[in-house]
Amino acid sequence: MTPPKRILTGDRPTGRMHLGHYVGSLKARAELQYEYETFLIIADLHMLTTKNEKADIEAIDENAREMVLDYFACGIDPFRVTIYLQSAVHEVYELNTLFQNLVTVPRLERLPSLKDMARAANKEEMPYGLLGYPVLQAADILTPRAHLVPVGKDNLAHVEITREIARRFNYLYGEVFPIPEALVPEVGTLVGTDGQAKMSKSLGNAILLSDDSKTLRKKVFSMYTDPARIHADIPGRVEGNPVFIYHDVFNPNRAEVEELKARYRAGKIGDVEVKERLFAVLDAFLDPIRERRARYEADTGFVDEMIYKGTLRTRQEAQATLMAAKKAMGLTGVWNRISRRAERREKRLERANVQTLEHSNV
Repeated sequence: MTPPKRILTGDRPTGRMHLGHYVGSLKARAELQYEYETFLIIADLHMLTTKNEKADIEAIDENAREMVLDYFACGIDPFRVTIYLQSAVHEVYELNTLFQNLVTVPRLERLPSLKDMARAANKEEMPYGLLGYPVLQAADILTPRAHLVPVGKDNLAHVEITREIARRFNYLYGEVFPIPEALVPEVGTLVGTDGQAKMSKSLGNAILLSDDSKTLRKKVFSMYTDPARIHADIPGRVEGNPVFIYHDVFNPNRAEVEELKARYRAGKIGDVEVKERLFAVLDAFLDPIRERRARYEADTGFVDEMIYKGTLRTRQEAQATLMAAKKAMGLTGVWNRISRRAERREKRLERANVQTLEHSNV
């Protein structure tokens, strides 16, 4: 029987996740886990490219746990997927080193997302590790020899780097790696509550998956709407309005959404009523997520066990992949030949020493 194809995806361990994460990746992961063998990476090495102070590193443990709790809360089955800590799979470091020689600096410099990441991290100059971010991503994707990579549009160009590296490797040394495909979710990025940028905890415009009802209500009622609409009887703009964007994504009652839009455009409904309906929709959506999260959180040590077992399993896969890559390149042959010659010399010296000792005893 043909084994199932594999997915590699994941996140940097920055803590609890928000609705933007759900729309952009978590929903697709929960659905695809039944069709693909899924590897989820806790990408702490990637985090170091922009956050590498001691406090950042010390926070990885707790942040990873909070993130994985949100995975499970959103329907990702802990017994179906493999979750692992990137920095604990040392073969990734080696593959990253091998892949660095298969891509040029100008090719990496053409990726606008790297410059955006540097600016977001307040980096005046591009760190070497950030420039090589897509190469390390290639090592991540190709370590389990993944076939599909669910990503946002901002990372689509990074997957193309992986495809180029895989093709280059296979051309030079033989077929070792599949050429992975990218999967971009239909909704893509979700605008933040401020309507100015995509949802982000650092920008303070995020609704967390773990927010309680009181916190959720406060965030919904502080959302930006149509800035030109001063009174409820003034016709409002629906397009680009964050409140209606969220209704479109999360409200399953399409008839209600269309009615709200029509009344809003006609100036026959106020922002308060539209937000009240949105709060009810989001509260109902988040309620089962909160319940699952609380259940997994109450099982002390469960998340750590899943990360631990997943990391051990990934190490086995990584060892097999690295060995296949090094064999294809001929690197294992170099070491084996040197080792055999060294061992033969040691044996000759041992025999010579024995003969000398026997001669002296005579």
